[in-house]
Amino acid sequence: MPSEFFAMLSRMKYIDRWGLMRNTRQENLSEHSFETAVLAHALATLRNVRFGGHVQPERAAVLALFHDAPETLTGDLPTPVKYYNPDIRGAYGAVEKAAEQTLLSLLPSDLQDSYAPLLGGDSESDAELHKLVKAADKLSALIKCLEERRMGNTDFLKAEESLWKAVRGLHLPEADCFLDEFLPAYSLTLDETQPGQLHAKGPFPDKPGTGGEGRG
Repeated sequence: MPSEFFAMLSRMKYIDRWGLMRNTRQENLSEHSFETAVLAHALATLRNVRFGGHVQPERAAVLALFHDAPETLTGDLPTPVKYYNPDIRGAYGAVEKAAEQTLLSLLPSDLQDSYAPLLGGDSESDAELHKLVKAADKLSALIKCLEERRMGNTDFLKAEESLWKAVRGLHLPEADCFLDEFLPAYSLTLDETQPGQLHAKGPFPDKPGTGGEGRG
């Protein structure tokens, strides 16, 4: 009989993020998942190459691709609502688990064991990679905030500051490396993303309000 699993996942492109915010450009779940996968792969590679790690970048990317898949059923609940109090967070956690199981049930039975670790996010064997996916998820959100600020939208300033602190608070050297070495380029225009241009822009501020907000 037909399986609806992949057809359901394809609907991620219809799920918009940042529902409580005024957006200059809407971001959908497919876009966010792809960017998170790219970033998770980068963080895993940085860990291996620069910090003596032995993780699988490809596995990190796949976990990131699926990390928000249950939201095809639940939608993207805004963070202030999701974490408003412990009762709401606990209830939403139960909803997420139910959505994971519902998605899994859409697969043929012989494939379910292969996809269960990708949807669940709680596999012990992937524990280190899930930390990198969490960091990549926050980095993707931070990048969105930077893009909105560059377009003159101040609605994301508080979120940007909070996310910057959250990434630093993870105490992951590869995430700190990405903030310092790669994130500044996201504040450049297309014409400025040329060799030698980034250095001329000067240091990237640790948080909004310290200068340079209008760069780009």
